[in-house]
Amino acid sequence: MRKWIPVSHREGEISRQAHADLPADAPYEREMGKSGFFGPTAHFHHRRPPTGWSGWDGPLRPRAYDLTTLSAREQASPWAAPVILSNAHCQMRYWQLDVDMQALARNADGDQLLFVHAGAAELFCDFGHLSLRNGDYLVLPRGTMWRLEPKDSITLLMVEATNDSFQLPDKGLLGPQAIFDPAMLDRPSIDQAFRDQQGDDPWSIEIKRANQLSRVHYDYNPLDVVGWHGDLSPVRINWRDMRPIMSHRYHLPPSVHSSFVAQRFVVCTFVPRPIESDPGALKVPFFHNNDDFDEVIFYHAGDFFSRDNIDPGMLTWHGAGFTHGPHPRAFATGAKHARQMTDEVAVMIDTRDALQASASLEKVEQEGYAESWAEKGDA
Repeated sequence: MRKWIPVSHREGEISRQAHADLPADAPYEREMGKSGFFGPTAHFHHRRPPTGWSGWDGPLRPRAYDLTTLSAREQASPWAAPVILSNAHCQMRYWQLDVDMQALARNADGDQLLFVHAGAAELFCDFGHLSLRNGDYLVLPRGTMWRLEPKDSITLLMVEATNDSFQLPDKGLLGPQAIFDPAMLDRPSIDQAFRDQQGDDPWSIEIKRANQLSRVHYDYNPLDVVGWHGDLSPVRINWRDMRPIMSHRYHLPPSVHSSFVAQRFVVCTFVPRPIESDPGALKVPFFHNNDDFDEVIFYHAGDFFSRDNIDPGMLTWHGAGFTHGPHPRAFATGAKHARQMTDEVAVMIDTRDALQASASLEKVEQEGYAESWAEKGDA
């Protein structure tokens, strides 16, 4: 068993409550913490922005990518979609599918999470048929056979829990129905559409194991089940069905918006919500050292209230080891309480292990992102 070293101390001019009623001559609060936002923390009060750097050298600099310009239409297979970020426990791909998949897919490396950024499709898998639309999450248990029939085109962010499974977060005192009731999770059905796709045409299964592909060939469609029972299944939920946790007096950490968790990373969903109304409460994310996690945010829709010049389809990556937080204009807007609601939908993936960027991202990186915190002016 291990225990955190017990420390509880106050030094100098401070606020008694984190993220609220900050000292007038030190309005920039910075949080340093362990285990993301779940462990012990220290809060520092700065006279100047902790992100007020004048330049960056080295590979750790914050990065932004425009995935909409990424060449992701290689084949009608998820395993041909480019890997964008990965480590030993998590793999992310960006996939645009214009035609029906010509083979079934099976991930033998871990559970697969699909987030539908744009478009719609019909899913056929071991468990039956399910329709997908923009904003849907789909969790596919490891070993599931599946294929998609897109309606015109579909764009997806794919997140793999390598050698792991996706589970729901422990919601503690909030109760199991907080954020979304598990009863909201939809499952595939053995309906007429599923029965109609069964037949004697030859099909193949592309199985990914250890990032290598094997193909198993059949003279018929192996999605020929007539029924199933048990407590394991793909599940679907849309961000529109999520009800965010809110506090009008306190800016909550992003971990409170956790949607799915694996052993070495967490997936959070930011959806529109009221902005804090208490005069002394922070109105934007606080500056923080997330020293135990890399932070990745995929921007799906809306106006991203803590960032400048970020559009839907873009992705940012802040590696562990440096302070990050709102851009200057966003901070100034929050200080004025100029907005009453957020208007953003984004997927955040926080990984305990350092991520590696693929070569495919180099061509779509947004130059000058690291320097954007030095911009001055009011929103």
